[in-house]
Amino acid sequence: MILFTLRCAEQHEFEAWFRDNATYESQAAAGDIACPVCGDHGVRKAPMAPRVARGHAEPTPAAPEAAALRQALREIRRAVEAHCDYVGGRFAEEARRIHYGECDARPIYGEATRAEAQDLREEGVAVVTLPWVGDGN
Repeated sequence: MILFTLRCAEQHEFEAWFRDNATYESQAAAGDIACPVCGDHGVRKAPMAPRVARGHAEPTPAAPEAAALRQALREIRRAVEAHCDYVGGRFAEEARRIHYGECDARPIYGEATRAEAQDLREEGVAVVTLPWVGDGN
């Protein structure tokens, strides 16, 4: 196991354990790593001295807090999936339609680029970016 310090495009830094560098590379290329602060998937390694775990190392002091945060984010995801309509890549379009009264108001979720989300906010559309943590994260 290896611990990397990672940084998103918004400069949030966080740590994550990986089986090896190849595992990190494949997850990063697939967009499976998200910033726990802003949800950005454009995560890269930050300058660091990687820590390699040999055997059963003691968890880092932040590990319980990080695990609790991941669990809370998983619960948020489950609630969103249970109570909101998934609109996929049409999120910005559908959010605007709801905001301007062109369709019935309802909670939705989906994907939007950072620029689309910023445009929505500037128009006064209430949107929130959530880190989408899966069961394996």
